[in-house]
Amino acid sequence: MAGALHQLLERLQTAPACLVTVEAAQGSVPREAGAWMAVFAGDAPLVGTVGGGHLELQAIEQARWWLGASPADRAARAPVERHALGPSLGQCCGGVVHLRFEVVTQQHAVSLRQRLAPALHPVALFGGGHVGHALARVLAPLPFALHWIDSRDGVFLAPESLPHTVCEHSEPVHAAVPSLAAGSRVLVMSFSHAEDLDIVAACLLRQRQQGDLPFIGLIGSATKWATFRHRLQARGFADEELAHITCPIGIAGIHGKEPEVIAVAVAAQLLQGLG
Repeated sequence: MAGALHQLLERLQTAPACLVTVEAAQGSVPREAGAWMAVFAGDAPLVGTVGGGHLELQAIEQARWWLGASPADRAARAPVERHALGPSLGQCCGGVVHLRFEVVTQQHAVSLRQRLAPALHPVALFGGGHVGHALARVLAPLPFALHWIDSRDGVFLAPESLPHTVCEHSEPVHAAVPSLAAGSRVLVMSFSHAEDLDIVAACLLRQRQQGDLPFIGLIGSATKWATFRHRLQARGFADEELAHITCPIGIAGIHGKEPEVIAVAVAAQLLQGLG
């Protein structure tokens, strides 16, 4: 929701909103506690979602009441409302959602940024080619902080289109590995097999020393990995260390090789790893 938060803060500069937050949730529900939606007056577009369906339609109607009500009327109404997702709402989820309603303005920007900023997981992407570009776009709205690295300067997308992305020109490219954030999920897809090999070796060395890279993924075929495996063994890496490398990357069952297809498959694999 990083992009949604940016939209909310931008639009609050010109108009107030009613922030609808999932305060608590029990049972089968469309969104988890902490999910939010911002409703503006009239037919202005929403920002975010609390799950869609009749629950969201009812929440929008209530939010617009909050926007139009006087301060006294707002003070007399409970800010949290309970919604059972049963026949009365036309939703058969069976759970219960508690929604909090509050009117927010530009004066609340700092506190909203602190409250609503999503927890981001670090991803290091080595490679600014076609798949790298597609991945950067796919990861942008997801809960990842992207560290994008290439040995070539000027190959990155415009930073304003990629929130929570840091681009780094590193020559040699594998020299960036020691400075990666702890817990980084690493994706290796440079323009050169030689660079890929050096990056993977540097990641394995860091993993040997620090053990703080939960995922190291290498783009390529099983044949490419067989060649890399032999070369990495020659550099002194044991089989149990090489088992930490995932190659090919991407969830199983997606066979397209277009950059955008690969990017979606890899992003899904990273999301699976978040548990």
